[in-house]
Amino acid sequence: MGKERVQIEIMDTTLRDGEQTSGVSFVPHEKLMIARLLLEDLKVDRIEAGSARVSDGETQAVRMICDWAARRGLLQRVEVLGFVDGHTSVDWIERAGGRVINLLCKGSLKHCAQQLKKTPEQHIADIRQVIDYADERDVAVNVYLEDWSNGMKDSPDYVFQLMDALERTNVKRFMLPDTLGILNPLQVIEYMRKMRKRYPTLHFDFHAHNDYDLAVSNVLAAVLCGARGLHTTINGLGERAGNAPLASVQAILKDHFNAVTNIDESRLNDVSRVVESYSGIVIPVNKPIVGENVFTQVAGVHADGDNKNNLYCNDLLPERFGRKREYALGKTSGKANIRKNLEDLGLELDEEAMRKVTERIIELGDRKELVTQEDLPYIVSDVLKHDRMSERVKLKSYIVNLAYGLKPMATLKIEVDGKEYEESSSGDGQYDAFVRALRKVYKVTLGRKFPMLTNYAVSIPPGGRTDAFVQTIITWSHEGRLFRTRGLDADQTEAAIKATIKMLNIIEE
Repeated sequence: MGKERVQIEIMDTTLRDGEQTSGVSFVPHEKLMIARLLLEDLKVDRIEAGSARVSDGETQAVRMICDWAARRGLLQRVEVLGFVDGHTSVDWIERAGGRVINLLCKGSLKHCAQQLKKTPEQHIADIRQVIDYADERDVAVNVYLEDWSNGMKDSPDYVFQLMDALERTNVKRFMLPDTLGILNPLQVIEYMRKMRKRYPTLHFDFHAHNDYDLAVSNVLAAVLCGARGLHTTINGLGERAGNAPLASVQAILKDHFNAVTNIDESRLNDVSRVVESYSGIVIPVNKPIVGENVFTQVAGVHADGDNKNNLYCNDLLPERFGRKREYALGKTSGKANIRKNLEDLGLELDEEAMRKVTERIIELGDRKELVTQEDLPYIVSDVLKHDRMSERVKLKSYIVNLAYGLKPMATLKIEVDGKEYEESSSGDGQYDAFVRALRKVYKVTLGRKFPMLTNYAVSIPPGGRTDAFVQTIITWSHEGRLFRTRGLDADQTEAAIKATIKMLNIIEE
């Protein structure tokens, strides 16, 4: 694209196609929250809020989203998938408060003849009937050409017959989906050029699927050939292998194609985590832009290069996406990695001390033990045998019990700065009961702030051994800072308690 600045519309379909991910179902208030994040925080141009005629829950969700959007002047940016079914879908969308229908038509002769059992002329007549009725009701229409990719491949005359019949209607956008994810970028270029050449004044969206892991490449090929809108989902959710992930599409559009969108990149990571939580689909740690490890340098030579004019950095700076660069600690760590982490903690060591600490971290890495930044002060104290981090908080004793039909209970005795405190509490689980008792000590007795638990992850080694160690990693938020602590034990509750006591000593320091 050279230096030309092309404006691209982003239509996010997380709430419709994203919800077609196996095992994913958003409840209405989750859909509303995601819609708000997409439109107000991320600033996508349009969203597809759901599908007509699906369920009572879908009706409620679309109604809630449309009501909210109408009060903020965003209603024309909320779209709902509808079907060629006379008045039914248009009426459903109207009752839910919507004003835009994304009309699902057949974009290949095979789908028209074998699924609908209709001729092209019959299908076109049915489509025109829905469009005319939507016009009467002042409902805007976009048209999906379902299976368009196979249509262009096997029956292009059918595609052009359909487009010729709809070209002079009030359809605002023609949305071209690679429904079965069969295309490669060269085919996208070929087919999009044919569409643009024949219909130069029409607005085309492209909708990719990731069956061959080519969704992002195909999306960008479509932009190269004149697509003015793209369909994405958060975290690449969607049918089968999913759709094009918004974060990756945004980064490549900006950095490689000089294209302009309205997306607020700084909110991509936060919105991604919300959708991860609601969907239950865990983000791979190496997923570009939003994966936990993608801004983590592991090799020591990379950290050294970053110290020397950011030699190992590219345009994907973590700060763009509301994140920060981290330096992993393990067997490939060099002094530069460790020094970066120590700087973050405000610690400074001489060369001999650095050598000893480096050797210990490499030793732990060889045993496949995870070393976190929060472990560093303990490792430093242990290795150097001086200035040992004091244990200002000590767990003297505790008991947790679980009985059928009763809420779990926990009683603990804890020492803080040499003084002992005892508390009891019930909870929704054994660890929850323990934390509630601990919180009583801190908030009620001591009048101190107690950190908020923001994430809780448990990992166990494969093999099915019941006596295997459990690793519990807990993320805490305290006075505007996020940090993680880790506990290791054969018992999951004990591992979590160890991580919690470590957390208390960190905040006391």
